[in-house]
Parts: sequence; structure tokens; C-alpha cells
Amino acid sequence: SAANAFDFGGPVLCDAHHYGEGHINDTFVVWREDHSKRFILQRINTDTFTNPVGLMENVCGVTRHLRAKILAEGGDPARETLNVIPTLSGSTCYLDADGGAWRAYDFVEDTICLQQVGSEADFRTVAETLGKFQNQLADYPASTSETIARFHDTPNRYANFEKALAADALGRAKNITSEIEFIHAREQDCHVLLDQLAAGEIPLRVTHNDTKINNVLIDAATGKGICVIDLDTVMPGLSAYDFGDSIRTGANDCAEDEPDQSKVHFDLHLYEVFAKGYLSTAGASMSMAEKKSLAWGARLMTLECGIRFLTDYLEGDHYFHIARPDHNLDRARTQFTLVRQMEEVFDQMLEIVCPDNH
Repeated sequence: SAANAFDFGGPVLCDAHHYGEGHINDTFVVWREDHSKRFILQRINTDTFTNPVGLMENVCGVTRHLRAKILAEGGDPARETLNVIPTLSGSTCYLDADGGAWRAYDFVEDTICLQQVGSEADFRTVAETLGKFQNQLADYPASTSETIARFHDTPNRYANFEKALAADALGRAKNITSEIEFIHAREQDCHVLLDQLAAGEIPLRVTHNDTKINNVLIDAATGKGICVIDLDTVMPGLSAYDFGDSIRTGANDCAEDEPDQSKVHFDLHLYEVFAKGYLSTAGASMSMAEKKSLAWGARLMTLECGIRFLTDYLEGDHYFHIARPDHNLDRARTQFTLVRQMEEVFDQMLEIVCPDNH
């Protein structure tokens, strides 16, 4: 019924298999019956996004702004930003009989979506694309609504972890004493970026807030980054959030859920590759303090993500999809290993984003 609710320009065939690697929403592919075109169909996770209509208003506002920027730059908005398909009644999403919320996008053909960094060139491309995205949104009003309240409020993530730990609903806390100690030792770190924002040292921007490398589509023919996807969390934030999340997922040679911690390595060279690419497209509008905050973003987004994985583990794995027992615990441990390694080279991380001024 969801596939038939949208204006796909003709009858469609729905492939009822999941598509892609997303943790939160359910994603499918829909083909026109004559196989002339395909589309992405997504069931929005309404536990995470409790106001799907408001969410889609946000996505449509951002994509309209991006489309105007892309056209002004002589680009191709059909490929360089997401294009929302309306329902047959003209709405931005479809609410089904079970209370589910659905949306649809044009499928961006002939693109590659990286799950891990394959080469330095790829990582630099992702960096340049995300930096350009930030630049295109530099004049988008930062008063846009929060789609997930306090999403990168690291002190609040810490507080939620403490609540989950105190409740210990599944009796799992006894198995994770070293992870608990690791988080407790870094309580003050959680405040660094929001303290800088409160002091007026760094600006509030409209940011993506979930810049995993698989949220950048790369043109299969040219190898250039062309489209930033997964716009659900585009809302007020800090450039350090976007920079940091990319480093968390890309500046290492391990899977996010690697069970063997001896295989987890933070790669300072890849960090430098990304920093130079990102600053080449976003750096012109950034102060020295904001550039310096990028290194903290790498540390804190990795720490915050580990805290979130461990909180979900304590609460019974209801937020992140899991494929095995202890999946979220493995994810958390990987993040904490990366944080520890970043701390060891933090002076060098500052020097790279802010030469001679750290």
C-alpha cells in the first residue's frame, strides 16, 4: 500500500527486500513496472522520529535550499541532492493503516556508497563533499527545528547512560565494569564543545549531524562526491559534529562492530587527509577556534557514539538494530578503543586542523 501511495509516474513493482546498510529506517527499492526508473521507499522509524510530517517539512526545506544553490553553481540538482517524491494526494509522506510513516525519493543512479574507506582519494572526496554541503547551508536559518531533541548533546547522552546504568534493566552492568569506568573518567570531556558554544567561541550552524561516509554518494564514473543523503538529522549543530562523525567512521581500518579490539586502529594520516579536504571547501568561513574544535569533535563524537551503543546495550538493544547478542557492546568497545588512541595523539590532531595556533 505504501508503494502505491506515491506519485511514481505509473504503476510500480516493490522489491520487499531491505536495501542498504541503515540502522534506523527500513529502506526498500521500488521499480516502475516497465523498469524505466527506480526509487527509494523508506518506512520512517517513528520511535526515533516522533513527528514524521515535521521531519519531512525539514527535509523539503533543506533540499529546496540546496537545489537553488546547486542550480546557481551550474550543477545538476537531480543528482546532487535528494529529490522527495510526493504522495498521490500531494503530501510529503504517507501514513499507513498501522500508523507507519513512509516517504520516497528518486534513486540516484550510477553512484557508489562506501561502507569503509577504500582509499585516501575516496576519503578526501567525502571530506570535500561534506565541506561543500556545509558551505551550501551556511546561510540556511539555524532556527530550523530539531528532528531529534538534544541529538549531539553529549552531556545529555552521558546523563542517559547514567540512568540506564542505575536501572540496569537486564542485569548487564556487571559484565562491563571497565567500559563504565572509561565513560566515568571522561565526564568532563563531554562538556567541551557545548561550553565553547555557550561562551560564543564557536558558532551554531545548520549541520548534517550524521556524516558517516556511507551518507555521501560518489559518482561511479568520475569518482567525485555528488550527493549527501540521509537528511533526517539536518538541524542546528556544530561543524565539529559533522567533522567528528566522519573521522569516527572513516579514519580507521576496522568495522564499526569489530569484536577483536586488537584490529581497531585510529589512523592519524587518514585524519589529516580528511581534515585537508574538509577545510578546502568549508574552511574559508571558519574561525581559528572553530577549526580547533574539529579535533575535539573527532574525540567527542566517537565517545558519544560509544556511550550511545553502551546505553542501548544496557536498555536491551531497542534503538540500534542488532544481528547478534552483545552486538552493541562490541560497537561500544570499538568506539572506546578509537577514543583512547585519539587521546594519545591529540596534540598532533590539533596541529593538523590549526597549524601553529593550538
